[in-house]
Amino acid sequence: MLETARDLTLEAAQSAAASRNFNPRPTRDLPFLQVKKLLDSRNDREILEGLRKVISVRSNMELARPIMSDSGSADDVSIEANIASTNVEIKKLVYIYLLHYAESEPDLALLSINSIQKSLTDQNPQVRTMALRVMSGIRVPVISQIVSLAIKRGCADMSPHVRKAAALAIPKCYRLDPNTFPQLLEYLSTLLGDRQYYVVGSAVTAFLEICPDRMDLVHKHYRALVRKLVDMDEWGQLATLRLISIYARKCFPKRMKKVKKGKAKGFYEDEASDEEDSSREEIQVMDPDLMLFLKTCRSLLRSRNSAVVISVTRCFLDLGTPEDVDLTVGPLVALLRSPSDIQQVAMYNIVAVCLVRPKNFLRYINHFLVHAAEPLEVSFLKIEVLTLLFPHGESHVRELILTELEYFTQSPDADVVQQSVRAVGRCAQNDVHASGRCLELLLKQISSQDDNLVAQSLTVIRHLIQQNPQTHVKTVIRLAKTLDTTANPEARATIIWLVGEFSGTSQEENIAPDVLRILTRGFADESEAAKLQIVLLAAKVYLHHLIREHDQPPPNREEAAIQPISIPEDPDNPNEGFQEDNPFATSLPKAEPPSSPTEAESEHPIPRLWSYILQLVHYDTSFDLRDRARTYRALLADPSSTQLASLVLLAPKPVPHTPSPFENRQGLPLGSSSLVLGVNAGALGDEQALPDWVAEGDEPDPKLRDTVATGRGDERAVGRDRPAGEILDAAVSKAEAVEGRPRAKGKSLEDWLGEDQSVDEDEDKDEDENDDADDVSAEEIETESEEETEEEEEEEGGTDEESEGDGGGEREGLVR
Repeated sequence: MLETARDLTLEAAQSAAASRNFNPRPTRDLPFLQVKKLLDSRNDREILEGLRKVISVRSNMELARPIMSDSGSADDVSIEANIASTNVEIKKLVYIYLLHYAESEPDLALLSINSIQKSLTDQNPQVRTMALRVMSGIRVPVISQIVSLAIKRGCADMSPHVRKAAALAIPKCYRLDPNTFPQLLEYLSTLLGDRQYYVVGSAVTAFLEICPDRMDLVHKHYRALVRKLVDMDEWGQLATLRLISIYARKCFPKRMKKVKKGKAKGFYEDEASDEEDSSREEIQVMDPDLMLFLKTCRSLLRSRNSAVVISVTRCFLDLGTPEDVDLTVGPLVALLRSPSDIQQVAMYNIVAVCLVRPKNFLRYINHFLVHAAEPLEVSFLKIEVLTLLFPHGESHVRELILTELEYFTQSPDADVVQQSVRAVGRCAQNDVHASGRCLELLLKQISSQDDNLVAQSLTVIRHLIQQNPQTHVKTVIRLAKTLDTTANPEARATIIWLVGEFSGTSQEENIAPDVLRILTRGFADESEAAKLQIVLLAAKVYLHHLIREHDQPPPNREEAAIQPISIPEDPDNPNEGFQEDNPFATSLPKAEPPSSPTEAESEHPIPRLWSYILQLVHYDTSFDLRDRARTYRALLADPSSTQLASLVLLAPKPVPHTPSPFENRQGLPLGSSSLVLGVNAGALGDEQALPDWVAEGDEPDPKLRDTVATGRGDERAVGRDRPAGEILDAAVSKAEAVEGRPRAKGKSLEDWLGEDQSVDEDEDKDEDENDDADDVSAEEIETESEEETEEEEEEEGGTDEESEGDGGGEREGLVR
């Protein structure tokens, strides 16, 4: 006893000293003889120290080379000799060594097989579990049959931990030798019917790995798996949810039923509504077994594991009804209080659910407001959620979202500014009624000193104008005024392009010639992008001039008078662009009708502007710009034929659509790596989608799920296989029913004391009655015993008299 205490004290002291002086890279190599001496010692403490040093040194191959070169296989033999030790800690270290180096040292692994097989029959279930785990982890194909026999022994073990280890060993044995598949399938079928939930979870994991298509093995265990789902660990729950999702698609047909919509009632119950909605809607008719699974999954939404919550959400999306999906909104939003890595994954799944059911997230709108300390990816996803919720919210919700987006347009981060401005544009596209408010917000950003913000705002404004160009004539005039202050090349190019698109409007509202005249002055100082748009603007202005002169309308384009619709004034400068309908109209002199077309062309300023632009481009250094100008000059060389030029320059433009950052992830399964990494994830994002619903009439017989066979050959109802909580509640209720006491709910202390006192009085009365009954019964027993004694004496007396009488008669006969 004292020796053991001394050893423990020394070991604790050495461990404390080692933790204080820990060095992950030792300064000198350990001598082999010292390690060999520790491994061959008879003291368990020294053996443990030697094993720790061997494992720590072998983890670094550079430091292990000197020992391996000096020792050869002698240390392996010493380690193999310690595998039969009765110390559990020594066995653990030896098993760790075997698992890591069995593949590189198969001879040592083969020498250890006999000792591991003996450990399979040890009385300690922990030793049996470790032995089975190590034997299945030794990746030597020669021992595949031995591993299969060990799994068979483990499946029939009394300890559930050993059976769980056997379930986890099945995939390892299958990878070691696929020819053992028939045997492993039999073991797996037995483990799926186990009564312990943590054994079943490991069995389901093995099932999904080796035979995910064998649904015939799941029929008889389906209801047991559903009822054990709540009690499983998180890994078992994830595997079981995946298995039952596949099973439901293959075995439960999707039935739809048309029902009438509810009729609207009047103010009083007996008052019929004037308008009756006789239309019919389709609802899904759920199978009872599928409803059992979905009902069980609802309790998993309160799981502490985020993966379980997301997996349940995926099951509801793939199998459930819209009402089931609504239940997942709160648990998903609760994941935003998790660490940043889990929060990012949760946001990807929230966006995917928001695309399906956005209205249910409106009450959690405050959780999606962007915080400055959040990662950029989380901020972008929150902005995306706000954009999706914008068309479904009320006026105050929309104003809150626009205020949030406007605030982040002033962010110092260029990516945040870009995403915020694009989000404002998508809000305007999704809700036509709010497009004016969004456009006003974007026009305010044009006067900003941030060139990036101005460029992004003008790009979004251009998209909005192209959606409905007839209502944005005054907007283009307002943008043209900003050319004097805008210095960003992309922004100037966008404004010039917009002016060119409106160069075919009526004469009173056409500002394109005047804008071209102003831009021609500083043509040499413009950027290349702006020069390209100026040349394009000059070509369009000259083409419209030719069309008007020769009265030749462009093909496939109707000329109609555009009625301008005013937009809200700029609050910073209310007089800008709104005092005159056409501020540039005064700069062009009104030309009198010329006497001939040649004279008109020579006197009109537009042809002279076109010629001047071509001369400027001729001396420009950009070859792209010179080639573009030669192309336009060739198209407009013949003033009498402008049909081809109209098809090229005045072709109708498609309405642009601002893509969502989440658009390429639509349709990807929830909880998958593809949803986070994107479609370009490659092998990392390879996720198998669920199969289609089975056709009605092709599903298996539902009677296959009625009963489940146990390993002993009898059959029991699946309804008895309930979670532990339900079994305990039923046991308490049964005990109270036997005692005859009702369940006490909400009783006061006086009621409890009164009940206890009455019970004690009843027990005292019962004891008194029992004592009286005992006294009465004792007196009766004494009386009966006395009567029996008297009767026996009388009988004996009568017998004596008879015998005497008989004797006297005989004597008398003899005398005679």
